[in-house]
Amino acid sequence: METTVLERLFRRVQMLFGRGRVTYVNDSGSVQSMQVKMSEWETLDNRIRLAEFGFTSNPPIGSDVLALHISGDRGSGAVFATNHQPSRPKGLAAGESMVYSQDGKSIYITASGGIVIEAKGQPVTVNNASNVTCNCTGVFKIVAPGGVEIDAPTTRSTGDIQDNVATNTRTMKQMRVTYNTHTHPVPNVQSGGSTVTSNAPNQPQ
Repeated sequence: METTVLERLFRRVQMLFGRGRVTYVNDSGSVQSMQVKMSEWETLDNRIRLAEFGFTSNPPIGSDVLALHISGDRGSGAVFATNHQPSRPKGLAAGESMVYSQDGKSIYITASGGIVIEAKGQPVTVNNASNVTCNCTGVFKIVAPGGVEIDAPTTRSTGDIQDNVATNTRTMKQMRVTYNTHTHPVPNVQSGGSTVTSNAPNQPQ
């Protein structure tokens, strides 16, 4: 009898943890649940998955899972760790972290190279923000071969604006000052007291 009890206890301890693979995920409820194949002969259904607050994901089919079974009872348990081997980023340095998707999009927080967002040629959208502020100590640069579109009633700047910087050295303010003070020669005027240049524009910019 004692041997039987010890054997059962040992068996329960063995059954506490198990490794398997995801075969189905239900992400529609308040708690994510999944079907997990533990072996060729054992598939567990409706296993709840516990993840850290503030982060959620839907592991691809075939992802590794580590499951905990309460009191070693395979009928009751939860998945608390997942990993998808083909899409897991590799080679991160100590202290670095990354949020990533199966198709390669990622937010990479590096140890010394800043933050890198990889969108894989897909849109990046910010919805329903009251204000968006970007504070930087250097240059804010936009590289957009397709152009830049601004849908806004006004566009304001506290500093000067300069266009065609490869060939133009003047800002719009400098060009405006030049326009407001410029004159034109008046051809075919008589000598004497005649004015040979026009007045500055009566409608300054």
